[in-house]
Amino acid sequence: MELTNKLWGLCNTLRHDGVDSSDYVEQLTYLLFIKLADSYNVDVPNDCRWNTFLEKENKDLLPHIETVFLNLQKQKNILGDIFAEPISRIRKPESLRKIIDLIDKIKWNAFDADIIGLAFEELIGKVANDGKKGAGQYFTPRPLIRAMVEAVKPNPLEKDNFTISDVATGTSGFLMISHEWQDEVNSKKRLTKKQLERISNNTYFGQELVARPRRLALMNMFLRGVRAKIKLGDSIYEKLDNKKFSVILTNPPFGTKGSKQIPDRKDFLVKTTNKQLNFIQHVISSLEDDGRAAIVLPDSVLTDNKAVKIWENIMDYCNIHTILKLPTGTFAAYAAGVNAVVVFLQKGVPTKNMWMFDARTNVEKVTKRMRPLNELHFEEFLEAYGKNSNGNSKRKENDRFKKFTIKKIKENNYNLDFRWMNELYDGVDLSQYKNSKELFGAMLQDFEDALNMLKRYHGTL
Repeated sequence: MELTNKLWGLCNTLRHDGVDSSDYVEQLTYLLFIKLADSYNVDVPNDCRWNTFLEKENKDLLPHIETVFLNLQKQKNILGDIFAEPISRIRKPESLRKIIDLIDKIKWNAFDADIIGLAFEELIGKVANDGKKGAGQYFTPRPLIRAMVEAVKPNPLEKDNFTISDVATGTSGFLMISHEWQDEVNSKKRLTKKQLERISNNTYFGQELVARPRRLALMNMFLRGVRAKIKLGDSIYEKLDNKKFSVILTNPPFGTKGSKQIPDRKDFLVKTTNKQLNFIQHVISSLEDDGRAAIVLPDSVLTDNKAVKIWENIMDYCNIHTILKLPTGTFAAYAAGVNAVVVFLQKGVPTKNMWMFDARTNVEKVTKRMRPLNELHFEEFLEAYGKNSNGNSKRKENDRFKKFTIKKIKENNYNLDFRWMNELYDGVDLSQYKNSKELFGAMLQDFEDALNMLKRYHGTL
């Protein structure tokens, strides 16, 4: 997209100033917000407006931007949220002047809000793929989010007090795509002024531990005309908010980084330092009765001893109706080697049957460049899932989609890692040859042939 390329091109200016891509988008967020504030009806103090940057001489720019940041972080609502804990990383006034001039030259009124929002989202995507210092840890692959949204169907019009939240918001991918989805679904309906106002101001919620991704999340939604309410804080270790949500879509952080002591939460039935397991419990506590959720989790939550206790405890009042095994490499661009699942559940209804869809076995591994994740990876799953957002539609078993009764789950001691598909290698069922030297010899020969071909190719360069 032309606008995305223009914004990404500005990055070269800041790279010379020692600002990496992740810092760059944050710095750009500050300046873009001030530039576009009037267009989005945000009342910015006079001494912080965009024209004040244009009027300053180069030598005064750096002190001015510091003063502006300090003033704006004291403001209420969206201003104070966007400029919470601001840090100016631009050290050369010439670089700041160039960025300001380039932003000012873009004809923003030639782009509607959707285009600007999409450009900003694409910019975040570029940063997420821009090496280990990017925003990948806060960025869930968009094809996966779209599939989860399509399955759960978070429509604000389903009831007057409908709310949706992401309890580990990151850069707001789930909220943003949920809003895009409802926009498309409701495009032919004549919404009242009250409905439009509620969708824009009182439907989308979240919480994020780190200031930078929260800032990007707020900006991501703001550019789409949505004033999302995203708290800055720790979802797990802080006191549970009284606010309950109709839908929660989330991808909590993987790994053990940041794990502390066991949370002091009376609503957590299973005491553990495992972040992913605590997020499961937090999501359930944060849902309304009859609320529904979809959570991205590592495979370990299917078998972990503490996880098994959680499933046993909650299946009496939570319908764990669907588990999607994601393709290997789904998070290749951000967390190589991690296998993950999506757990779909509904609160207030006991589990009778759990369906599992295997989108992994005998599927080519997803890679960052050669075989990236796309919508086609989830086409068969969505067809099998059905049209009902709670997973209660009439379903049919097939090779990839199997039903497990609560009786079967209990017999399996609540271990949810059910496997039924045989892995194939070149059409050969590997399960028949687990100890076969001949099969592994054939596989090794294939690898050697491929290696020799690469050597021959290299020799022709």
